Amino acid sequence: MHALKYDWNPVTGIDIVGNFKLHFYSLMWVIAFIAGWYIMKRIFTKEKVSLDYLDPLFIYTVLATMLGARLGHVLFYQRELISQDFWSIFLPFSFKDGIEFTGFQGLASHGAAIGIILGMYLYRKKYKYKSLLWILDRIVIAVASGAVFIRIGNFINSEIIGRKSGDFALGVRFIQDHYYKSQITQLTGIRDVQKAYNAVTENPEFASLLEKVPYRHPAQLYESFSYIFVFIILWYFYSKTTKKDQTGFLFGLFLILLWTVRFIVEFVKEPQGKEYINWFGLQTGQWLSIPFILIGLYFMFVFKPKKASVN
Repeated sequence: MHALKYDWNPVTGIDIVGNFKLHFYSLMWVIAFIAGWYIMKRIFTKEKVSLDYLDPLFIYTVLATMLGARLGHVLFYQRELISQDFWSIFLPFSFKDGIEFTGFQGLASHGAAIGIILGMYLYRKKYKYKSLLWILDRIVIAVASGAVFIRIGNFINSEIIGRKSGDFALGVRFIQDHYYKSQITQLTGIRDVQKAYNAVTENPEFASLLEKVPYRHPAQLYESFSYIFVFIILWYFYSKTTKKDQTGFLFGLFLILLWTVRFIVEFVKEPQGKEYINWFGLQTGQWLSIPFILIGLYFMFVFKPKKASVN
């Protein structure tokens, strides 16, 4: 029995014109970046750092995040795109079966993390008002807040779904993940894809199709909820303690908290693609999380800067 069960079959975006669709997932990314900008503005103001550095930081962060996340997904989970649909790696279009606007789909958080670190390194080389670790200690607060919205976007998109939940109290049936677009139109005989999906949950005639959809863990919401606490903890240590002055502490704390959450949630999450690393029963996402956690421990408890600050 599922005490809290739900059939998830949302409209995932707004059709604008032709094949162009404004995806709510993309809007979640926009909200994440805007929220991060305001958080960093508050930090810059609090610490009397010129706001002239804020917009370049925003641009570097956006580009580094998107490029790192996309390349990370391709390298870690979907390498076949390199040969099958190369330009879709860098553009928000699929060219495999004609040209279709898809938005930027297939984004890996591990790749995003690496991209952000490299992006901040390049940013620091040009803007030398603070040290690289000073920037990382603060940018991770914004990143943690953004992660909340990204996982909500994944839930809206019915992607990064959880494993079958069995008798667990929580259970969600992801209709749009279980039946592909071409499959659902064929099974229902309804040409409009969204209407076909709606018929599965609303029309008793297609009850058999609905029954075949298993209840799954809403893994995206588990992560999103957990990241709220990651953000709160980071903000507490930044604003209520002197740990913001311990170089590398907040950066390390972020790595430990966020990637520990990711490691744990992976146990109830379906693989995101081909599992290139699956030793000892652990998924690729878990193996990729371990180095980040170890790096976090190093910066929290071992790292000693040569100087208190670098100007």
